[in-house]
Amino acid sequence: MRVNRYLQAVHGESDAAIKLYRNNLKIARAFHPLLGIVEVALRNRLNDLLTVYFHDADWIINQKNGFMSDSSLTNSFLRDEVTRAEKRLKRMGVPVTAGKIIAEQSFGFWSDLFAKYHYRILQGRVIKAFVNLPPNCGRKEVYRKLGQIRKFRNRINHNEPVCFKGDTADFTEALKVHQSIVCILQWLGPELSEFVTGLDEVRYEISSAAS
Repeated sequence: MRVNRYLQAVHGESDAAIKLYRNNLKIARAFHPLLGIVEVALRNRLNDLLTVYFHDADWIINQKNGFMSDSSLTNSFLRDEVTRAEKRLKRMGVPVTAGKIIAEQSFGFWSDLFAKYHYRILQGRVIKAFVNLPPNCGRKEVYRKLGQIRKFRNRINHNEPVCFKGDTADFTEALKVHQSIVCILQWLGPELSEFVTGLDEVRYEISSAAS
């Protein structure tokens, strides 16, 4: 275990450092169900919405030469991600279908649909995924929260600590990300908030760690 940063945060007390290390793991573990639900719910909602928008169940494949290749774009991130997924499936000997490509896409793929350039090309249609969005919120706030969640998710998946602010043990960022997850789930639909009620132990773990 790499505990130097933890030791520094607790002034060299080894028992306290191990406790903080374990608490960090517990908090990261508590986020996993919520992150999974957010990603799957967002993916499914956007896929349904864009299937209708393009009148095409295979939109994710066919739009490589559509909006993903629009002349106004300065990058080809979405198109490259779809192409990469196709090549990966072919190497594995798996039939390339829209469903498989959808499942292969990262949280970053779906989040990027709310970037200003893709949002404009899609005429803002993707915002309709959030059926419970407050009147004072729009693309910019959704994109900000999704980006915050994505970065935090990547840190957890790479086993990076989530309990520090500089050299100090601090759970503020984790609490902010948790609140963003709660908001996104509420905006996608109240039924999702109800669904995670018995699964959300993030605040409990943070409270336990801070006591």
